[in-house]
Amino acid sequence: MALSVTRTRQSLVSSWEKTPLTRLDLSVMDKIPVLRCMARTVHVYRYGNDEGAGCRVIREALSRALVPYYPLGGRLIQSAAELQVECCGQGVWLVEAYTSATLHSLNYLEHASSSSSSSSSIPYDYDDLLPPDHHHHFSESQSQLGNDEPLVQMQVTGFACGGLVMGLKFSHTICDGLGAAQFLKAVGELARGLEQPSIAPVWHRHFIASSTNSTGHCQNIDVVPNYSMIDHRLEQTNIDISIDNINKLKQEFEESTGGHRRRCSVFEIVAASFWRCRTQAILNQTNNNKQAQVMMMTLVFFANCRHLMEPPLPEGFYGNCFFPVVVKAPSEWLAGPSTSVVDVVKLVQEAKAKLPNQVAKYLNKRKQNNTTSTCTSITFNSHSDESDDHQGDIDDPFAPPLGYTTLFLSEWGRLGFNQVDFGWGSPLHIVPIQGSSFIPAGIMGCLPFPNKGVRLMTWCVDEAHRQPFIHHMIKLFP
Repeated sequence: MALSVTRTRQSLVSSWEKTPLTRLDLSVMDKIPVLRCMARTVHVYRYGNDEGAGCRVIREALSRALVPYYPLGGRLIQSAAELQVECCGQGVWLVEAYTSATLHSLNYLEHASSSSSSSSSIPYDYDDLLPPDHHHHFSESQSQLGNDEPLVQMQVTGFACGGLVMGLKFSHTICDGLGAAQFLKAVGELARGLEQPSIAPVWHRHFIASSTNSTGHCQNIDVVPNYSMIDHRLEQTNIDISIDNINKLKQEFEESTGGHRRRCSVFEIVAASFWRCRTQAILNQTNNNKQAQVMMMTLVFFANCRHLMEPPLPEGFYGNCFFPVVVKAPSEWLAGPSTSVVDVVKLVQEAKAKLPNQVAKYLNKRKQNNTTSTCTSITFNSHSDESDDHQGDIDDPFAPPLGYTTLFLSEWGRLGFNQVDFGWGSPLHIVPIQGSSFIPAGIMGCLPFPNKGVRLMTWCVDEAHRQPFIHHMIKLFP
């Protein structure tokens, strides 16, 4: 069934009370160029559209939440070399919409399943469920929006069945996934009648030293990565993995450690399986076997490091605070018959174990740069334990290699999006929208309630490798 959505109202939602008018600095991590984007998600609720009451509830709760979270109602500004938040009280953007479709007729937006042997055909455009881009806004609303992009943009679409879908665009410069989920949970608490959010928000963006020059001004030396040389186009594939299949591999891992009985996490099992199966698919379809044998494969995932800061960040912090964990292995070993998923899990664990040391090195390097008279690049080798005495010879940890041999993985199941309740229950599931058609990536989410397990949403292979990838994943997780 095709989806036809009618947008009935688009407007700014400002804070319930007056809030400070000021400028706030962003952290070093907030200002990473690759975060200058809007993260996009679709949140599916079985209930909530009771004659439009759902949107009214969310509108009021948003307004109330913008009192403690007033920076989210501001705008990004660039002054000299500094990126800051102008707390101007303009508010967030909210779009009200409705459709005569039912969620059941659209399979609760669970299309694009990998269980099919053919490419998925989604009978709707997710853009219909997201707030339109700036140049698509109604002309009468354009004057309200101006040239400044709201940091939070939301569309609430009511379905004829009584269900509700929230489409969200959130500035990644302001919040990471944990921070965005914290804000949405606060909106949910206020919608359910709480006087204040259970966790008070904390700005606290000076937890990492900024490199400065002799005049005291920070210089942004980072540049946005160049994607022009990337020539592949990635296909979407979703893999549903039951908790029983995951537990079988966890048991194999524990047995492989003998009397030590080491444990592994669900994330480690899925990451290792995903990385290995994708590599097998690529090698199976590579015409030049010699080239395939010498490929170095890279897995990158981002770990929350709030607890690793000095001192640890306070509860309520909602900015960006993560660090890349980079794992590398030769393709012939990673995909080879003598290598098991258990072996790859051990490699992932070894990389994770280095995280505290690498974060400490990063913090020390920032402090050293801050005491020099010139602004220097923020670099060190996050891929190994090699010495970082020669700063110019080592890599920026936040600029991992891009290309078809590098795979990115994010874990969303523990961020808190699945606990956002506006008064009609938690969402059935969350749909992340592809951010790039040329950066191989996967997102780990939860299976729709009441199922237990992992939904692995991927944009990681081109069409030639899609079916082999599905084959290897289904063979591992039947």
